[in-house]
Amino acid sequence: QVQLVESGGGLVQAGGSLRLACAASGMSVRFNAMGWYRQAPGQQRELVAGIIASGSTNYADSVKGRFTISRDNAKNTVYLQMDSLKPEDTAMYYCNRGVYWGKGTLVTVSS
Repeated sequence: QVQLVESGGGLVQAGGSLRLACAASGMSVRFNAMGWYRQAPGQQRELVAGIIASGSTNYADSVKGRFTISRDNAKNTVYLQMDSLKPEDTAMYYCNRGVYWGKGTLVTVSS
């Protein structure tokens, strides 16, 4: 059974950084496309960053140059390094693999 567990969210001031982690079980992050999504109150869930088996990555325009997705195959974990955070980055962040979703971790950026 696939499980995705996010961690690392919290409250940070604008300009600060956070690193989110998605620990996977029941599957290998090395061989699967993984993504980070976010959903702000009253907004639709949107793709923030993705990484595929080859290691290629893609980002939403709003986070390019500020966020970095990566994975640690040995730990079977996908990370989202978030730098230069803005209040508009405030959202629940979710890890995704196909039909599987984690429960999310909340990121709040204060101005």
